[in-house]
Amino acid sequence: MATSTLDRRSIAGGTGMRKSTDGFLNYLSVEKGASANTVAAYRNDLQQLADFIGSRPGAKGWQSLDRSTIQDFILHLKERGYTETSVARKVAAVRSFFTFLSAEGTITVNPTEGLTSPRVGKSLPRAISPNEVDELLEQPARRSTPEAKRDRAMLELLYATGMRVTELVSLDTSHLILDPRSPYVRCMGKGAKERAIPIHDQAVEAVVDYLEEGRPLLVRNRDEPALFVNRRGERLTRQGFWLILKGYAKSANLSPDITPHTLRHSFATHMLRGGMPLRNVQEMLGHANISTTQVYTHLTSDHVREVYEKAHPRA
Repeated sequence: MATSTLDRRSIAGGTGMRKSTDGFLNYLSVEKGASANTVAAYRNDLQQLADFIGSRPGAKGWQSLDRSTIQDFILHLKERGYTETSVARKVAAVRSFFTFLSAEGTITVNPTEGLTSPRVGKSLPRAISPNEVDELLEQPARRSTPEAKRDRAMLELLYATGMRVTELVSLDTSHLILDPRSPYVRCMGKGAKERAIPIHDQAVEAVVDYLEEGRPLLVRNRDEPALFVNRRGERLTRQGFWLILKGYAKSANLSPDITPHTLRHSFATHMLRGGMPLRNVQEMLGHANISTTQVYTHLTSDHVREVYEKAHPRA
């Protein structure tokens, strides 16, 4: 079975195109350490480009593309209603792919060289107030089922560390270092870079309660390494966590727009508002560049002050 999802029937020169695509995706995964979600996104983006090429007469593979075809593809995406952010991401994937093909000698001319990506206005991440976080974390604490203990541990740990949801569900029990003096979690981030994130007492208490009273009732295979498991005793997925979060957000009467990333954003803004140095927050979030973390400084000066004052009205 081919590892690529490219349609063999609709793409001229399909075998060579699939081979090049699979080589690039393997490069992303093995050499660049890209996550499975990133590889899947790139696969989908290249599938769309391949489908677009296949619909045009005289298509002969990746080497037949020129700047005009790429620009037509961008226009095609916009006409289909994709947002500027989505188009920019797909263009970035295509540029990376053709840079790879050029470096490998598969193509002699890179049709994306000098191509500018659509300009996307930078939007500030959304954060919720400390009171809203407390209300959200309180929801699973009101129940004593194994699933509720798991959910409380996940939410507490996510907000305590600012981890990405993929990093959270990828944790194994061996990644927890519950030393009473300095507990922390070993987290594998983007590019297979590991970082150690300290955990505060409230999160430690929730995790220990889950490990002792919840996980043993959920896990079926004693050799299962996953920290957070579903009712079948298997590793919980990102989608599974998403549904869990949505349920608790609804119970807490919070916005339906809350996502797993909302807790990451809230962690960062609340830490900065509490005086944590920007560099420390960068390290905890696993940002490669501090400029990515600096966006939260705007939240602490305006947005966080607004939500905090709403949560703490003056007497």
